[in-house]
Amino acid sequence: MNDNQAVDVVILGSAHPLRGGLANYNHRLAEAYMQQGMRVKIITFSLQYPGFLFPGKTQYSDEPPPAKLDIEVMLNSVNPLSWIKTGKYIKSLKPKLLIIKFWIPFMGPALGTVARIAKKNKRTKVISIIDNIIPHEKRPGDKALASYFVKYADGFITMSEAVMTDLKTFTKSKPAIFTPHPIYDNFGEKIEKNHARELLNLDKNGKYLLFFGFIRDYKGLDLLLSAMADERIKKLGIKAVIAGEFYTDRAPYDKIIEDNHLKDNVILATDFIPDSKVGLYFSAADLVVQPYKDATQSGVTQIAYSFEKPMVVTNVGGLAEIVPHGKAGYVTEVSAKAIADAIVDFYENDREADMVEFCKKEKHKYSWETLTEKINELI
Repeated sequence: MNDNQAVDVVILGSAHPLRGGLANYNHRLAEAYMQQGMRVKIITFSLQYPGFLFPGKTQYSDEPPPAKLDIEVMLNSVNPLSWIKTGKYIKSLKPKLLIIKFWIPFMGPALGTVARIAKKNKRTKVISIIDNIIPHEKRPGDKALASYFVKYADGFITMSEAVMTDLKTFTKSKPAIFTPHPIYDNFGEKIEKNHARELLNLDKNGKYLLFFGFIRDYKGLDLLLSAMADERIKKLGIKAVIAGEFYTDRAPYDKIIEDNHLKDNVILATDFIPDSKVGLYFSAADLVVQPYKDATQSGVTQIAYSFEKPMVVTNVGGLAEIVPHGKAGYVTEVSAKAIADAIVDFYENDREADMVEFCKKEKHKYSWETLTEKINELI
């Protein structure tokens, strides 16, 4: 896109060559607006996290950039001169809409400064899609940093009622709308289960659970591993596939596996899962387990819906809002025993077929068009 060409929507945040759920979200949102005939530009980070804040191996994808998206690398999260430059650049583009995904207070100064400068053109409205306004892993200064960002946004989308409640501690006067996380339908089509298992070297006749995504302590992998030690689950021959990179110390998890003799019951695919292989893991699974100890909403739920997979989620944050208990899966208490009970019920009572059928119907509720309509309501 030529810099002098008019832009309707600018999306500021993670995008290729950065990897992960935030980038995928912004890519898919851009596509949704482009399908409506909008001219869209994504501005992403030249530096997203300084090394001390990033627990993984790399922040960057080795996959090709998404086709047809206009992505410009510009914003350095720790360089105020970059914040000013980016703000002035967006101001000059004069988009009707600047959309900023907010997920961690650390980004408040950079994103807030860009928003403050960009909207000086008297045309651009700033809408923030809030993943979390109060983070799962808290640090000193979080409230002040988040407050700075909130000051310069014109309206907010939250994807769970829990985040809406948190947002009200920062502002009660600015408009905010709750709408669930749209479905992640950008990881390809569902693959026949046996074929997916063959490609992953899994037993075609096995029983497989899937834990997917970056591994952080609040996501409760320890609870799932403890549930896997339940004698009922062992007798049923159920195995758990852990697909995602450790973003925390893995030693405590390895110890649970060792202490409970789970080596043959747990498959550790603990490197980063590239977008091109996400569909394989979901297609191969019977049941997706999200044993979170703390949550707002989760993109994993919406990937599971895309691949029509029943889920076990814990009753935290907004997870129960998205997974109707007994229909799309199970909502359990935050305990290994409750998670194990749900898994056993799923297999012993042959719940898969009915739950898959419900997921096929339910997933149509979570469209990207609904999200863009809600954003239009705000502006």
